[in-house]
Amino acid sequence: MAVTRLKRKDRRNKAIATNKVNAIKFLTTTPEIKLVDVEAIKAEFAAKAAK
Repeated sequence: MAVTRLKRKDRRNKAIATNKVNAIKFLTTTPEIKLVDVEAIKAEFAAKAAK
């Protein structure tokens, strides 16, 4: 028996999988902002407003 391959569907499935992997990589590589000194930022804005 002959086997037919659905090439278009195969390409689409591979593209979807690749896009998912790339999205996960992008989301995991963005660094989180940690240790932000809020009081220093407020003081900086207050100093700019006073000028």
